[in-house]
Amino acid sequence: MARPGLSFHSEREVLVTSSERLQEHLAALYGAEVAPGLLARLRERMEAYRGRIPTPSTTTLTERDALLITYGDQVTAPGEAPLRTLADFCARHLAGVVSGVHILPFYPWTSDDGFSVVDYRAVDPALGTWDDVARLRGFRIMFDAVINHASSQSEWFRGFLADDPRYRDFFVTVEGDPDLSMVVRPRALPLLTRFRTAAGERAVWTTFSDDQVDLNYANPEVLLEIVDLLLFYAERGAEFIRLDAIAYLWKEIGTPCIHLPQTHRVIQLFRAVLDDVAPHVRLITETNVPHRDNISYFGDGTNEAQLVYNFALPPLTLHALHTGEARVLSEWAAGLSLPSDRVTFFNFLASHDGIGLNPARGILPEAEIEALVARARAHGGLVSNKHNSDGTKSPYELNINYFDALSNPNGAEPPAVQIDRFLCAQAILLALVGVPGIYFHSLFGSRGWPEGVRRTGRNRTINRQKFERAALERELADPNSLRYHVFTRYRELLRARAASPAFHPHGRQEVLDYGPTVFAVRRTSPDGAQRVLCLHNVSAQPQTVRLSREATAPGQLRDLVTGRSVAPAALALAPYQVMWLEV
Repeated sequence: MARPGLSFHSEREVLVTSSERLQEHLAALYGAEVAPGLLARLRERMEAYRGRIPTPSTTTLTERDALLITYGDQVTAPGEAPLRTLADFCARHLAGVVSGVHILPFYPWTSDDGFSVVDYRAVDPALGTWDDVARLRGFRIMFDAVINHASSQSEWFRGFLADDPRYRDFFVTVEGDPDLSMVVRPRALPLLTRFRTAAGERAVWTTFSDDQVDLNYANPEVLLEIVDLLLFYAERGAEFIRLDAIAYLWKEIGTPCIHLPQTHRVIQLFRAVLDDVAPHVRLITETNVPHRDNISYFGDGTNEAQLVYNFALPPLTLHALHTGEARVLSEWAAGLSLPSDRVTFFNFLASHDGIGLNPARGILPEAEIEALVARARAHGGLVSNKHNSDGTKSPYELNINYFDALSNPNGAEPPAVQIDRFLCAQAILLALVGVPGIYFHSLFGSRGWPEGVRRTGRNRTINRQKFERAALERELADPNSLRYHVFTRYRELLRARAASPAFHPHGRQEVLDYGPTVFAVRRTSPDGAQRVLCLHNVSAQPQTVRLSREATAPGQLRDLVTGRSVAPAALALAPYQVMWLEV
């Protein structure tokens, strides 16, 4: 029996002008008395960019949209700026395969592989120039807005250390010894770092590391500066802006300092500004938290992020393929809902970070999460912990390449089985409603890089290897290589997806019950004209699927993956086989 997998709630249209909406946000954040003056200064910045921001020829999202997630120096060539090499590599290999490129932070930085930004408005000279970024404009580009914190070596923080009046309140400081036990910690590191300043020693809030100092949004000057930055990114060609670690934005002692109402209000203000000046630019919130909290960043479906990272998908897909049962994944997917048809999920399985476990809490029993941890360690992976409010630590993320998470790199399993299982996971990603985000290492069939961890001492480096372009292309041209087989088959999945409006990111989905070993979802185009039944055998055993009359239509079906016609009767699915049946 079909179970509803996606629904849209009715929208509440608020008939107010842009200025009224912005003033409402400013008043909520800083008080009604100062809001009019702040609004005038905000409008001045907005007007300075109006007309300067390029509008792309296509502003809508379709089934053809999929974004590659990559570092700016992911592929390099001697004597060439890495961003230029990346642009040429993408043009040669990915035109018509993905529609967009998420370039991970390409600004000057001091730590965390780019997420400790020194200068938000500059391109790291080691990567290239803004002209090199512009070479990627054949694709839709996503920029990172790493705006919860800045580098301790940034001009802003140097001004703070010098007690420059402009930057004196740019960062969150703590006086005395208040009780901070309620603060939610994403990492097992000190929350406060002491710095010597011209005005004396100060305790500065450092959520992620002592080199990543948290910005103080209670100071409206910070907000105005960041709004100007977002508009600058739009002017430079960003069609998507990823709000990194945005859940921790606003700090208030005596609260968990995560998901605070002020944080949501700041995002709503960002959205209102972009809707006014650059309505084609979409915000994507990155909040590696339990699913219910994660989807709160859609707001009412019209006023916050247009896309939200679907953080529960990676661990739940991993669990399904580890156990050979899709029951939990199916139940979770059947409950997915969106507050309007203006928003959708940003679906991914792997990224530059690890596989987050917090989003699976409350969905998977703790024993099943511990099993994921044990399997990752058995496959050569690492585990990062976080601080809990009671002083204990618990696993926060699995640091392992997604291919290795599914297949032990030291095992004796045939490569063909490993590839089938990996592509089954990727097909689940592509089948669900939303826009797919595909990490470079997944698309090109990488294994883990433990040598990188030994070099840097950081767990996350295991999935951040960089490539010399010529060597990578030799592997991609070799029919005997793992990269060749993964990329060739992944490319065909993406082309099959792009060929059917049933996979539209604002289409419908229903999760169907064809037994515990098959993840089945029916996708329907927004106008109802096209339907595709997606079947994924998550087990190592052959399965027989008897299609219901409701799921199909009289006559032959066509498998979009293979292009072959299929009789609508009992279907035999080989281990880890994928069928996308056009109805």
